Amino acid sequence: MEFALWLVLILLLGGAFVFWRRGSRSRRSNELADARAEAQRWYERLGGQLMNLHGDAPAVRQALADAGERYNAAGSQLEQATTPRQFGLARETALEGLAYIRAARTAMGIDPGPELPPLAAAQGAGALTKERQVDVQGQTFRAGPQPGNSTPYYYPGGRFQGRPVPAGWYSTPWWKTALGAGVGVVGGLLIADALFSPAFADPGYDAGYQEGFGDGQDFGDQGGDMGGGDMGGQGDYAGGDFGGGGDFGGFGGGDFGGDFGGGDF
Repeated sequence: MEFALWLVLILLLGGAFVFWRRGSRSRRSNELADARAEAQRWYERLGGQLMNLHGDAPAVRQALADAGERYNAAGSQLEQATTPRQFGLARETALEGLAYIRAARTAMGIDPGPELPPLAAAQGAGALTKERQVDVQGQTFRAGPQPGNSTPYYYPGGRFQGRPVPAGWYSTPWWKTALGAGVGVVGGLLIADALFSPAFADPGYDAGYQEGFGDGQDFGDQGGDMGGGDMGGQGDYAGGDFGGGGDFGGFGGGDFGGDFGGGDF
């Protein structure tokens, strides 16, 4: 009798373990399928926009070229992805491409359409709200919130060598040339310091930079170009913390309609 009870218990435990394994595999399979579908959705929207947009202005051409680079990169990532995280990275790349699409539409003078889900890489970087001009090693660098002949390069926001670089339009893509080694990196750091460091813009902000800007924290109420707290509001940077962005898997993002044509996006 006792043996029979032990046998029944073992069978029940074995059955529960098999059921749990099957459920776990099913959940992982569903997560992978969902991540793949989400990445594919944004990737296809990016491709559709690239096919339908054209422009001759330097800012438009450059933004579309950058969007095309992200499209190719996202496609490669999708082909090689085997985990939800890898599909999430492909999704992020496609969203970055769509950010360049919005920039191209802005440069064309047409409605950029609904906002995109926030980019993970741009969280805390903010956006330029004023024009800035600095001289570094005999060269002039400009940045501002709007495209122009002197600022044809868009950047969706991110970090360079640990420094937050706000979204906006720039006179040269110094963050690209700084991706290499040696002099490029040094030059990129000098430009970033000159454009965004309060120590360069106003010596009175040096303490605030060390305590806040370098860590992506609030500026507080110090006023001036970088006032307004949390890199937003009245200052030179707006939308500092993007209102609770997070892991790319947590981004929502509905369908894009209206000006983007064809229903989605």
